[in-house]
Amino acid sequence: MFRRFIAVMFVSVLVVSLTGCAGMRKHKNVEMQELRNQVTVLEAQARSKDEEINSLREALNKTEQEKSSAKADNGKMRVVPEIKNRPNVKQIQLALKNAGYVPGTIDGKMGRQTKDAIRAFQKANNLPADGKVGKKTWAVLKEYLYKKVK
Repeated sequence: MFRRFIAVMFVSVLVVSLTGCAGMRKHKNVEMQELRNQVTVLEAQARSKDEEINSLREALNKTEQEKSSAKADNGKMRVVPEIKNRPNVKQIQLALKNAGYVPGTIDGKMGRQTKDAIRAFQKANNLPADGKVGKKTWAVLKEYLYKKVK
């Protein structure tokens, strides 16, 4: 009887120890899965932040390009006075240049090149191509006074 008792105890200890190992393995597997889930979430957050950084860099580069394109040849910012009624010839020439049309030298004189550039701009924007900057032409052209397109 004592032998039976020892055998039962031995078998009981063996069963408990084996189920304990399996329970520990299961617990470790659950922990590993939780860690994998956390890593996946962190990777997604890192990708999101990378995309945000890239979009901010693009915006910064665009701002820097706009600033550099607004600089005159001597490196100083070109300041154009506010337009109240009619634009002067220099403002027209600068807007044409920023829009990608060649008005010649920006000298404030309405020459042949400036008139040709006005006509080309008018044709491209479905305006009457008369070579004169009236209200309709200026309404479209003044958008290019402060920003460079081409």
